[in-house]
Amino acid sequence: MAIIIEEPTYRDRILVFRDRSHAGSLLAKKLRDYVGKRNTVLLALPAGGVPVGYVVARELGILMDVIIVRKVQVPWNTEAGFGALTWDGEAILNESLVQRLGLTRKMVEESILKTKRIVQERVRRFREDEPMPDLRGRILILVDDGLASGFTMLAAVRAVKKREPERIVVAVPTASIGAINLLNDEVDEIVCPNIRGGPVFAVADAYRNWYDLSDEEVIEILQKAGKLRSTR
Repeated sequence: MAIIIEEPTYRDRILVFRDRSHAGSLLAKKLRDYVGKRNTVLLALPAGGVPVGYVVARELGILMDVIIVRKVQVPWNTEAGFGALTWDGEAILNESLVQRLGLTRKMVEESILKTKRIVQERVRRFREDEPMPDLRGRILILVDDGLASGFTMLAAVRAVKKREPERIVVAVPTASIGAINLLNDEVDEIVCPNIRGGPVFAVADAYRNWYDLSDEEVIEILQKAGKLRSTR
């Protein structure tokens, strides 16, 4: 089971962060044990995890990279997902949700194919088709701006676990208790200041200033982090 680090005063609260940069600063304070550790790599999940991860990596003085994982969207509701797909083509599905939604095999396959195209395009734009670095024996900190179901992060965790890291830490500003439970047996540590229960969960509810980042904004941050060329 994972070590879970939260901020008790933020439990079940909403609107606790000004924006993603503020959330990143507060998250970094919970990760002080990793300051300057040379074998540590922060892997940010685009889009929302990139501005959070950038602040965390900068304040901890550690390397930052980007990991491409994308939720597989419900055909009639693009805000909802029934699984996730990683950059290396592995899909993890929420089988019980697939059944509850009545998704046919054809619908599932079409959604996965659509997601695969998006993932490939993000690898091109956000990684410039560069392969993932060698993760063997390293401490990995996986960062997103929040976890609703947790399946996207679960896909990322299982993908990097195959690369034999020393330790896997999931670090997010906010998450549902369901997502925490989903990841609890998969990683070594979960750092999440704002854990929330209840029947309804939205990542955006943790932020006073929330919006969907454009690809251009993600690219600009990755350029500042030195992960992409400054001219494209």
